[in-house]
Amino acid sequence: MPPLFEELDWSPTPIGPVSLRRRQDLRTGKDVYEVKLGEEFLMSSRFTASEIALARAGLAMTEGDHLDVVVGGLGLGYTAVEALADPRLRSLTIVEYLEPVIAWHRNGLLPLSAILRDDPRVRFVAGDFFAMSADDGFDPDEPGRRFDAILLDIDHSPEALLDARSDSFYTPQGLSSLARHLLPRGVFGLWSNESPDPRFAERLAGVFDAARAETVRFYNPLQEKEAVQCVYLGRRRDG
Repeated sequence: MPPLFEELDWSPTPIGPVSLRRRQDLRTGKDVYEVKLGEEFLMSSRFTASEIALARAGLAMTEGDHLDVVVGGLGLGYTAVEALADPRLRSLTIVEYLEPVIAWHRNGLLPLSAILRDDPRVRFVAGDFFAMSADDGFDPDEPGRRFDAILLDIDHSPEALLDARSDSFYTPQGLSSLARHLLPRGVFGLWSNESPDPRFAERLAGVFDAARAETVRFYNPLQEKEAVQCVYLGRRRDG
């Protein structure tokens, strides 16, 4: 029988130590995987509804039959795997700043790792999503390459940043720079751990067409109440 709790990995990174933990939920008997950055909880396999909704809603808004998609932030892999489920998807570029997270999946440490590791449409790129957005884009072999959709799940929200790398990304200038890497009518999707913020929604609408926020609700048994998160969506203007 596996232990009730174990730390699967601990690695230093430029923004602090990142760790992967597995524990058994005594109420359900199921394994729960958790990621921490220092002492801060980043994500848990117990709560994945909004990560899945990011890919589902973003690609539902995306037009075309042969989609090239970027996912910014690999994490436990739920957004990426949901993107792979779209039969129109041709390629998936996953940009992850924390190289140990890529190693977890390559080494098969997580339940979804094999799906990502073994799918020939997937490419892992170790890099700073925000720096790449401000520069030549997300394909190191093809600077300036544009994509049908870019789905981002790194910071907690546009106001609650993981670290200072993204402090200018959520401005009109930062969002406009991101839009350069989308094909005409391409879609940008953003995950947030908070309920919709009207101020950011307005900022998004200043750069993208059909901009909106979709609320995601689910029951949190740890807090014994409903949790509210959201996904922001916007379509690049023609031209």
